[in-house]
Amino acid sequence: MTNSKPWYTSKTIWGSLIAMIAGIGSAFGFEIDPQSQAGLVDSILKLVSAAGSLLAVYGRFSATQPID
Repeated sequence: MTNSKPWYTSKTIWGSLIAMIAGIGSAFGFEIDPQSQAGLVDSILKLVSAAGSLLAVYGRFSATQPID
């Protein structure tokens, strides 16, 4: 792989985290079906993308030097 991306934009990472949380939850009687897990991954990635966009806009408006 030659292209890299931040860890928080990886579907594999989020899918693994959600699967781990679902496994822990099932030990306590809380079940999350695979379809719901996939929906959670998509929702989290959309939220991460939106948060990144908001952070970029905030960073530009709070900057103390102009862009050349």
